[in-house]
Amino acid sequence: MLFGLFLLTSCKDDDKIPSGILKPEKMQAVLWDVIRAEAFTNQFIKSDSAKNAEEENLKLQQKVFAVHKVSKETFYKSYDYYKSKTSVFKAILDSMVIQVERDKKKPLMPE
Repeated sequence: MLFGLFLLTSCKDDDKIPSGILKPEKMQAVLWDVIRAEAFTNQFIKSDSAKNAEEENLKLQQKVFAVHKVSKETFYKSYDYYKSKTSVFKAILDSMVIQVERDKKKPLMPE
């Protein structure tokens, strides 16, 4: 929760983020789904010799971008921007890790 607060306060001023760059919260959501698409490709698609894993991964990425209503260009422009802003990018990644750890602790079925 501290990382999320840090993320929000470090980017509170919208003027700090250039036009055409995804806000940190949006970037985190899209990046998470891109990573999941890549993991799915590596785990399931690559084992299917009838499919081209690279093509399938690109299709999955396009679906991710459509769901989040962002273009591939905007995502990668934002990705490059945040890679150059290491403290903000680290906060985004740390927040993702915390969410994964929190999700692991949740029971599958409500009690």
